[in-house]
Amino acid sequence: MRKVSSLPLLTAFLLLFMAASVPVPVHNTLQAEQKKIILLNADTIEGGETATGGTPQPFRSVIGNVRFQHGTVTLTCDRATDYEAEKKITLSGNIVITDNEVEVYAENGVYYPDTEQAELTGNVRGRMLDGSLMAKASKAVIEKKNNRLWLYDDAIAWGKNEQLSGDIIMVHVKESGGAKKKQTIDEVQAHRNALLAARDTLSTNPVLYNQMSGAKMVITMNDNAKISGVTVTGQAESLFHLYNEKNEPSGINYSSGKVIRMFFIDGKLDRVKVTENVEGKQYPDSYRGNSKINLRKFVWREREKPF
Repeated sequence: MRKVSSLPLLTAFLLLFMAASVPVPVHNTLQAEQKKIILLNADTIEGGETATGGTPQPFRSVIGNVRFQHGTVTLTCDRATDYEAEKKITLSGNIVITDNEVEVYAENGVYYPDTEQAELTGNVRGRMLDGSLMAKASKAVIEKKNNRLWLYDDAIAWGKNEQLSGDIIMVHVKESGGAKKKQTIDEVQAHRNALLAARDTLSTNPVLYNQMSGAKMVITMNDNAKISGVTVTGQAESLFHLYNEKNEPSGINYSSGKVIRMFFIDGKLDRVKVTENVEGKQYPDSYRGNSKINLRKFVWREREKPF
């Protein structure tokens, strides 16, 4: 069986949306993490009080063509407002967050400095500028303290040859590398309607896809950003195109069960274990390209790419 993609681009996926958690004060400059957050432009700066829960609360806003700079990250929006008493900063209108490698778009955002949590809502989408990865969801929540990113409501991400989707996607990172610390993804979860599909790069005609689906999918990764395991639970199914040592087609394997576990060595598939209510089929080569054998949840959604 040929290897399953290790989805290394998910690392970039997390860093892409983590950029959205940069705090946005309404001061001209603020020292933060040894870098200044600088207000480069705004048509209007205003302050005042707003009634929240019957009690007047002070606020400060920058409005119109708002642009902040924090290191290599630039944030633009129509309005940013600091509610100091509520310990939150709101962003609204045409939010764009960019750096040298990624860009993220949304309509609304809230940042909570005390908890270091950010929320983006309204047609949330992002991409790597080199075109290697893009994603979309209705809502993104970034938990900097917990090193977690959550994407909600029909979340989906596309790599060069991969597609991961689910009602909810969670990505967790950890620090590694000893003295030279770096952030790497150690776990990705897809909840409800989880589907992982990867284009079969050994077949160009017909175009084929290896597929896994289930109620929940957990993908673990090693320090080298290579996949170490996949566990699918709840109506777990898999469909893989098989090849011999000469990369010649040797059939298609379908498996289902309560739990499917895939084990990898150095990013390459080593073995598969299916447990409870196990069913399996081996299709001959004549079924290659036959859409009737695809998993029930499988849809290749390339036309929905936001860019």
